[in-house]
Amino acid sequence: MKTIKYLSVLFLSLLVFTACEEDEHDFGPITSPSNVQVTVDIAGADDVNVNGDGTGFVTFTATANGALAYQFNFGDGNSSTNSSGIYTHRYTQVGTTSYTVIVSAVGTAGVLSSTTFDIEVYSSFQDAEAETFLAGANEGDSKTWVWDATAPAYLGLGPVLDDYGNLDFSWPNWWNSIQPNDAEKACMTDNNVFVFTKTANGLTFEQTAGPSFVPGTYASIIGVAGDTCHDESVATTMFGVKNVSFFPSSSKAALEGAYDGEPYRQTSFKLSDGGFMGWYVGDVEYDIISISANTLHVRCIQEGGGFAWYARYKSE
Repeated sequence: MKTIKYLSVLFLSLLVFTACEEDEHDFGPITSPSNVQVTVDIAGADDVNVNGDGTGFVTFTATANGALAYQFNFGDGNSSTNSSGIYTHRYTQVGTTSYTVIVSAVGTAGVLSSTTFDIEVYSSFQDAEAETFLAGANEGDSKTWVWDATAPAYLGLGPVLDDYGNLDFSWPNWWNSIQPNDAEKACMTDNNVFVFTKTANGLTFEQTAGPSFVPGTYASIIGVAGDTCHDESVATTMFGVKNVSFFPSSSKAALEGAYDGEPYRQTSFKLSDGGFMGWYVGDVEYDIISISANTLHVRCIQEGGGFAWYARYKSE
């Protein structure tokens, strides 16, 4: 492990409070965190491999006096917030790449104290064929994808880990009988459009037409009506250009299971900034079950675990 320590600070976010004579609020003391420190461990880094072993894993450990939580902006289009200050992130840009990282300690009333630093990380994983299938072979190429709603079982549901003797964790064991052109899903399948584009820095993704479908299992978590479509006021990360990160699959289904007797591809991808492909179950990673120039079959685990969803798309 390569360990780098970054010391505080940095900048204090400005807070502006507006009060009127009729309505006064007592927010209590506002405390900005101090002594922000970040330790960075790059997996496999040593005197020979100074930027890591190619897996791209980096563990950030942040501490500060008076911090209630920590915000991480990893410099690659991804970010996260937690209370522990410890987070392991995987960088997936192939080659040795420099990233500008911002780590912020959150104090009372949301006041921030932050530190900014650069790191260089080496990542060696690549699935060029999958990238070409999704977007095209050349810089500037784009491909448009839609739901493969005319296919049987274009959506499915199954367990994440449970196995009842037939590799149940790797195919939609719980719900696999959805018929083509299911009327309940038409609000999504008749309208969704997804565009992958090849750039000099990898692939981007954009959903250009909504809405998105929220199944009941996730709707109950976020407190909205379930098994229906919602616009961006609910699925707030639906729109906007996202970066696409590829990495080796790590799920039990991808490593040990099979779908229709065939093993998974063992490549996964993630869309930055909470991006997703029409079926809104939180911030997820997609295991590629199979892919071709015209079809994409994926599995994702609903945020928080418990349910694995399966989806089929086709290129236009």
